[in-house]
Order: sequence, then C-alpha cells, then structure tokens
Amino acid sequence: MNAPMPWALQTRGLQVQLGGRAVLHGVDLDIASGEWTCVVGPNGAGKSTLLKAVAGLLPAQGQVRWQGQERDAMQRRERARLLSWLGQGEAVSLDLRVYDVAMLGRLPHQDWLAAPSAQDQAMVKAALQATQAWDWRERSLGELSGGERQRVLLARAMAGNAPLMLMDEPMANLDPPHQVDWLEQVQCLRAQGTTVLSVLHEIGMALQADSLVVMREGRVVHHGAASDAATRQAIEDVFAQRIRILAVDGQWVVLPRA
Repeated sequence: MNAPMPWALQTRGLQVQLGGRAVLHGVDLDIASGEWTCVVGPNGAGKSTLLKAVAGLLPAQGQVRWQGQERDAMQRRERARLLSWLGQGEAVSLDLRVYDVAMLGRLPHQDWLAAPSAQDQAMVKAALQATQAWDWRERSLGELSGGERQRVLLARAMAGNAPLMLMDEPMANLDPPHQVDWLEQVQCLRAQGTTVLSVLHEIGMALQADSLVVMREGRVVHHGAASDAATRQAIEDVFAQRIRILAVDGQWVVLPRA
C-alpha cells in the first residue's frame, strides 16, 4: 500500500467478525479518486459491513487508507473533514429543524461553540437546494416522510464538502423521480472531484457508476468498470443467473431470467 494517489480509498486484508462469525474475509480494494464506485451483491454479501468498516464504524482487522493516509493514524477532526457518511435508517432527533440537521454536516469545519460562518450557511443552503429540501428548512424532521428525511440527511452529508463520501443504500424510501435526482447529485459530486462509494440494490442505477465492486459471502469476486462485459457477467453470476442485464435505448435494464 505504498502507492500515492490516484487512490482515494484503499484496504488490505480487511476482516470483520460480528457475533463470532466472519462477515468480511480479507478484502483488498483500490478505489480511484474522483470517481463513483458502487458496491453490489445479494443480501448478506457484506456490502454494508464493508462500507462501515472502511468508515471506521465497525471494529475490523486490516489496513484502511483515506487519501493515501492511514485512517487510524488521523485525528478525529481530520477524519471528519475527509469523509462524509450517509447510512441506512440513521437515528436523528425528529425534533430538530431540517436546517439544523443539515448544519450538522459543517461541525468539522467550525471552532468549538462558534456560530456558523457565512460559508457554513452558504454550504448548507446549497446542499438543501440541491436535494430539493430548502423549502422545509424551518420544519422539524418529524414532520417529514421517510423519503424526505433521506433527502435532508443527504444534504447534511453534502454540506460537509468532504473529498470522500460513503453512502449505504442512499435511495432507501426515495420515489423514482427523486432517485433520478440523487443520480444527478452524484454526477455533480463526481464532476467537482468528490470520490463516492455507495451500496445500491438498484442494479440498473448502479451500472451508471464508473466502476462496480461485486460481492458474495463477504468477498470481492469482481471489481471493474461498469462498461465492461465481465462486470455485468459477474453481477449475473452472484445472483445465480436469476437476472439478466440488457441495454435498452442506451440504458442498462435488469430483467428476470426466463
């Protein structure tokens, strides 16, 4: 693991045990800077566990590097500035205003007990507008639907302006139009140089990424460009050939295999 950039995230021999059971088995990854990489695979493959281990949210063995630096050697504040996290079903006080939830993403950039700066306020406004949540800024989180809350939590992650962003099932509770909005937001993040690593169940959406990590039973069985036929074959294989991936009008469509 001596290579400098272009790797934004690297793991070597990453292992996780939960409840005495091995969930990840020595995962090695090199995630390119400024690209969107999507992790896919069947239920129980270890996708969410992988993201949490990379983020430092689970105890794990092995090496993890962010932006060429050993993650565990960084100060907590430095880590918070480098990486934003959006997880599944995050516990957030439903009494908080939407604006205040989004402002939480700016905490790593603020001095202790300091009032939000003009830049903090501008970043929060931009993030809420990007996720189409600005009009709710004075409402409490408890007044929103599940999909609306998810958009606010995405705004919180975006407001941090971190160079690395990890998202675990970010489309949970989003209806199709807002799934498309999320895809556009990821493309904008990528255009500004942000590295995005996400877990998705929506294979058709995942194939819009630059590259895919295909997992099965706690192991990476393939890591390649979304445009490669070998990547699509690997996806079909881990789903036991129960699906087929076809190009329709320039888009990838996932259908059950007859």
